[in-house]
Amino acid sequence: MVFKIGWFSTGRDEAAIELLGIVVEHISEGKISADIRYVFCNRERGESRESDRFIQFVEAMGIPLILFSSKDFMPSERKRDLEAWRIMYHQEVAKRLRDFPLDTIVLAGYMLIVSATFCEAFPIINLHPAAPKGPSGSWQEVIWKLIQKRAAETGVMMHLVTKDLDEGPPITFVTFSIKGPNFDHLWEDLDSKLRIQSLEQLIETEGESNPLFKEIRREGVRRELPLIVMTLKALSENRVRIEKGRVLDEKGEEIEGICLNDEVEEYLKNSSE
Repeated sequence: MVFKIGWFSTGRDEAAIELLGIVVEHISEGKISADIRYVFCNRERGESRESDRFIQFVEAMGIPLILFSSKDFMPSERKRDLEAWRIMYHQEVAKRLRDFPLDTIVLAGYMLIVSATFCEAFPIINLHPAAPKGPSGSWQEVIWKLIQKRAAETGVMMHLVTKDLDEGPPITFVTFSIKGPNFDHLWEDLDSKLRIQSLEQLIETEGESNPLFKEIRREGVRRELPLIVMTLKALSENRVRIEKGRVLDEKGEEIEGICLNDEVEEYLKNSSE
């Protein structure tokens, strides 16, 4: 049975096009037994050059496209009560999805926080730039927390979206070391800087240009797209599934996600050849 996917994206950059294109390519080649039933974008035509390019790309792929501008939806209410607005907006989104039965919604560069009622109504998965039980927050916050605690390892995971931001159970994940030959000299460079200034001062002066920060980010980003692809493959093969807010393995037992290190590394190896 074909795994049915709903795709949510704001279409704000080239990466949104690249990710969708690669997933569609894997589906068309039979590597993922799935079907993207629709793409939902929270922008209308003319809102930005980037989202217009994304919209044109989706139309060229022949995928049903649902557009509903979050910018134009009750802007005064959004300023007055963001949480109430979020509920109302996603209620309207849900109405537009009624004719599209699916197995999961993938948030792929969707720049809104979905409402609690919406993620209770639909199985939704999202990428988080940390391993299970790792730091929460934006990718910038995650990396600084890793540096602060001098973590030896981090990762990337796909998790079930719940009303608690970034707290949903992991579905799949990949891990990698941030110590060793590629990192030790960067930690040493950081230590030399911390002898004359605090970490807070370093964040203020160097920020995302810090070499250690940049390398951790680079290693995470290069695994994000393969993890999404391999997650959809695992879901389509029923190696992992979502049921009533729980993550289950192929035997129906509840799990804390499956590790896809081997699959992701193989993907990266094949991509570089």
